[in-house]
Amino acid sequence: MNRISLDDQVAVVTGGAQGLGLAIAKRLIASGARVSLWDRDADELKKALALLGSGASAKQVDITDLDRLTHAHREVEAETGPVSILVNSAGIAGGNAPLDAYDPDEWRRVVEVNLNGTFYVNKVVVPGMKARNYGRIVNISSVAGKEGNPNLAAYSAAKAGVIGLTKSLGKELAGYDIAVNAISPATAKTRILDTLKPDFIQYMLSRIPRARFLEVDEAAAMVAWLVSRENSFTTASVFDLSGGRCTY
Repeated sequence: MNRISLDDQVAVVTGGAQGLGLAIAKRLIASGARVSLWDRDADELKKALALLGSGASAKQVDITDLDRLTHAHREVEAETGPVSILVNSAGIAGGNAPLDAYDPDEWRRVVEVNLNGTFYVNKVVVPGMKARNYGRIVNISSVAGKEGNPNLAAYSAAKAGVIGLTKSLGKELAGYDIAVNAISPATAKTRILDTLKPDFIQYMLSRIPRARFLEVDEAAAMVAWLVSRENSFTTASVFDLSGGRCTY
C-alpha cells in the first residue's frame, strides 16, 4: 500500500462505522489523519473504534439532523482540531420497486438521507474550511447517479443530485484551495446488498465488465489521494469506480 501523507489533518467520515466509510477511515488513519466517525448506529461505532484504535473518535449523529451536525462539528474542532477533510459516505439504498409503485414516503426518506444529508454535512463543514482557505471534500455518489438503475429511482435520483451538488460546490470553493470531488462506485461488498433482491444484485453484477463487485479498499485508495494535498488542481469532478461500467 502506498502511503499518502495526511499527517496532522483531521477528517470527518460520515457513515464511518461500516462499509465504504469504515474502509476509508482506516486508510486515512494509516495515512496519518485523525478521523472522526459520524454514524447513527452506536453499536457499530463501538466496533469501529475498537478496530481503528487511537486514531479514531466518534460522534453518534443522524446526517438529516442539521442541529446535531452543527453541534458535532463544533465538538470535533474543539476536541481534535480543525476539520480539513470531509468524506460523505452515509447513505441508504431504499426500496426496490418500479416508480409507479414506489412509496412516496420511502422516496422522501431516500432523498433526505442521500442528497439532503450530503447537503447538510457540507453546509456545516464548509465555513471552517473557507475561513482557513483549505480543505478536501469527497462526496460518495454512485453509478446509479450517472445512468440510473431500474426499480431504484429514488436512489438514482438522489445520487445524481450528489453529482450536481459536487460540481456546483467545487466551482464555488475553487478559489479557497478547497477541492470538492465525487466518486461513483459500482456496487461494493457491503451491507447495502442485504437490502436488495437477489435478482437485482445479479443484474448489477452483470453490468460490470470486471465481472465482480468493488472491494471497499479500492475505493479507500482513491479517496485517500483525492483528500490529499497532492490533489491540488482537480475539483468539481467525478471519479469512476465502476469496473468499466460507465466511464464518463
